[in-house]
This record gives sequence, structure tokens and C-alpha cells, in this order.
Amino acid sequence: MFSKEESKRIRQEFWTSFGKEYPRKWLLYNTKIKDVTLKFTFTTKKAQVSIDIEPYDQVIQGYYYEKFVSLKDILVTEYLPGIIYDKYYELDNGKVISRLYVELPDVSIHNKNTWEETKEFLNEKMLKLEAFFLEYKDFIDN
Repeated sequence: MFSKEESKRIRQEFWTSFGKEYPRKWLLYNTKIKDVTLKFTFTTKKAQVSIDIEPYDQVIQGYYYEKFVSLKDILVTEYLPGIIYDKYYELDNGKVISRLYVELPDVSIHNKNTWEETKEFLNEKMLKLEAFFLEYKDFIDN
């Protein structure tokens, strides 16, 4: 087990090293669609690259989720074959959002032996997710 301070330091070290190895301005929160973000997640159990839909209004959440569902064949065949669609994804804090994600299991931000594999995964999958998002952004937003 790590103390909060140690865990925070390790997390900072990982993300700093990731940024140095893959120096790129990622889209992430800058999607220009208020309720839709692209995210990196790396915990003590897994890594994920995702599109998160988290508006305050369930109708808007359903609207965007259905837009992504209508693009599922394209996303799966041309970009990310293993993507998972979860309309009711529960975050660690209990909040429920819609999430489309690819996951790398059995890695830990606290285990530096899994870092290289995780960095490669995050970079490769986010490049594909961004390419998909940018190609279909106008459709998603209209």
C-alpha cells in the first residue's frame, strides 16, 4: 500500500513521463461539445481510453449516446474493434455516466513494470479515438 502522498507522486511521475514520451496536444476536454469529453484513465487495476458523456440532463445524455450508437459499426470496424458501449457506466465516486471505452486490464499505475505497455496502449487508442471523433464531430453535435 502507498500513502496518499506517495500515490500522488507516482501518478504525477507517470503522467509527466507519458507527456514527455508522447508530446502531443490531446483533444480531451476541448471537444467543443459541452457534455462530451475524451479521457485517459489509469488506476491501480486498469487503463482506459474513453469518450464520456456526462450532462446534467438525462435527455441530452441519451441523445448523444444514441448518436454514438448510430456510429457503432464505423467505430468498431474502422477505428477500435474492442470498444465497449456502456450507457450506464458507474464511476468510482458513484456517479453514472455514459462511456464508450477500450480497456487494458491487469495494469497498475503503482507498478512501473506496466507503464510502458500502458503508455503505448493510451497513445495508440487515443489517436484512433480522436481520429474517429474529429471525423464525425459535426454529425454528433447536430
